[in-house]
Amino acid sequence: MDERALEKLGWGSPFQEGWHSHESEGVEPARIAADYGVDYMLYSAHGNLRATVPGRLRMAIRKGESIRPVVGDWVAVEPRIQEGTSVIQAVLPRRTQLVRKAAGRTDEEQVVAANLDVVFLVSALTRDLNPRRLERYLTVAWDSGAQPVVVLTKADLCEDVVAARERIAELAPDVPLHVVSSVTGEGLDVLWQYIGGNRTVALIGSSGVGKSTLINRLIGAARMEVGEVREDDKGRHTTTHRELFVLPQGGLVIDTPGMRELGLMENEEGLRTAFVDIEELGAGCRFNDCRHENEPGCAVLEASRDGRLAPERLENYRKLNLEVTRLERQRDAQAQARTKQETKKSTRAYNTFQKKRGR
Repeated sequence: MDERALEKLGWGSPFQEGWHSHESEGVEPARIAADYGVDYMLYSAHGNLRATVPGRLRMAIRKGESIRPVVGDWVAVEPRIQEGTSVIQAVLPRRTQLVRKAAGRTDEEQVVAANLDVVFLVSALTRDLNPRRLERYLTVAWDSGAQPVVVLTKADLCEDVVAARERIAELAPDVPLHVVSSVTGEGLDVLWQYIGGNRTVALIGSSGVGKSTLINRLIGAARMEVGEVREDDKGRHTTTHRELFVLPQGGLVIDTPGMRELGLMENEEGLRTAFVDIEELGAGCRFNDCRHENEPGCAVLEASRDGRLAPERLENYRKLNLEVTRLERQRDAQAQARTKQETKKSTRAYNTFQKKRGR
């Protein structure tokens, strides 16, 4: 195993520990570079390999006994070097993962990318700049276990960058925030502090905010197709799948398609961290279980009335908190239903066994 080649792909001690159980199986580590739905493209010590998932692993994934490989995952593969292909045999334990609720009415989670060090929350300094959407992105980023960084693009199209920056900075004063322009190059050098040392950075944001253009500037070549900017300042969405890029200067970046839906999962920790100001204010409420709606002695409502807390920020907190709570209840109800079903099966099996014994 060429560990020096793997280190350029983000390999390190956390993955070496998970690799021990696979060392004697005649397989090698590789990293998922692109997910095409049916098959994958991998980075390995041998170069790029196409990969498929065998029926055994697909069955284990359907049963919930294994996880589905996603971009950023380290996997154990059986390489077929002459053919340029490989077969994925197992997925190594993840350090971090960016998760959202799958699109639609389902409450299933969808892992967007794995083994990230940093998440760039990308938003454009145009008419599409939406603080409420960024609050949602921050919640998901904090849940991932990676470091969130807000990147405001298209500074060349903004008439008042200072005012826009201050408006967004108020949402998360402890989160790094950078203003950049992929056209003029403004602010791009600062972003390298998060990418160096073979770290992995994922870019998430709405369609047309400039993620692909930003990646092209970091790579130093036009690797990603970029759509034209429309009259409403929105770029045309072009990314159709998640992909991991190795940068010439070191480090890796993951581009993701624009997310029309970014549903939260039932982890409250990310919500608390994204709205730490409300959590701190809530410590002064009269009741420990205050919901900050109409309870007497609510310190959060008082802060909203006297201007210390923006009413729209409180409203978005309530909305996201309700979303997380609803998912928790759904999961609890589903767990109870499964337990009830398993109990019925066990009872039927026991009764059948007793009847056979009686014969």
